[in-house]
Amino acid sequence: MNSIDFAHLFKPLLLVLLLPPVPWLLLVMLGAGLLRRHRQAGRALLALASLGLWLSCTEGAAQWLAQRLLKPPPALSTEAIAALRSQSRIDVAVLVLGGGACSFVPEYAGPDLKPLSLERLRYGIWLARQVKAPLGFSGGIGWGSGPAAQSEASSAGRIAEQEFGLPLRWAEGRSRDTRENASYSVALLKADGIKKLLLVTNDLHMQRSLRAFNEAAMGQIEIIPAPIGAQRDAPTDLQDWCPSNEGILRMRYMVYEWLGSIAGH
Repeated sequence: MNSIDFAHLFKPLLLVLLLPPVPWLLLVMLGAGLLRRHRQAGRALLALASLGLWLSCTEGAAQWLAQRLLKPPPALSTEAIAALRSQSRIDVAVLVLGGGACSFVPEYAGPDLKPLSLERLRYGIWLARQVKAPLGFSGGIGWGSGPAAQSEASSAGRIAEQEFGLPLRWAEGRSRDTRENASYSVALLKADGIKKLLLVTNDLHMQRSLRAFNEAAMGQIEIIPAPIGAQRDAPTDLQDWCPSNEGILRMRYMVYEWLGSIAGH
């Protein structure tokens, strides 16, 4: 087994250990184990773990950390979209990055995009119509999928055409991660003479995506961030600091993207 196969075999397990709330649960276990012999240290660890568990379930903590660790860009303003529409040319494109797919959904009796991908695709379709630009989608089958799995791009193409009435100009279905999204997509866009690209993905994923696409484009395509899911207000409301489903999901996503940026993926 080579190093690449080894890394991707154990990547899911590593993520389980690093993503909240698991690190705090492990700290609880450590603190409980220390209570008999080192009561003060055990109590301190349990208090720290309790605080960490609480904060890891809140939107306020997730947003505060995201602003400092990921620095997500703001959403495209109506003025920016209007300016792009007035300057729309044949060398402008919108590209949506995939965010996961399901191999089988019973109600559709087949594969489908996960909610994250559907949100991105919906905004990409809306944005493409607003600026009058062709639309592309980049998403393969992922590192952990089998060879017979259907790519995200094929599902996105079906949904875009059948449910939204807008066929994809480009459907890149080989990529397995963000770097491959960039490498394969930029090659397609360059071949069609695209000079300006509106890149659609979640706000927390955008900085990592911009780095990959700018490296792949090498200055030949201007990459404009078009994020979704951006938080407009500062986390000052009391509810922002109370545990919620949204808080858990955003914190886990924020940590996942931060780990990805550290690893350079």
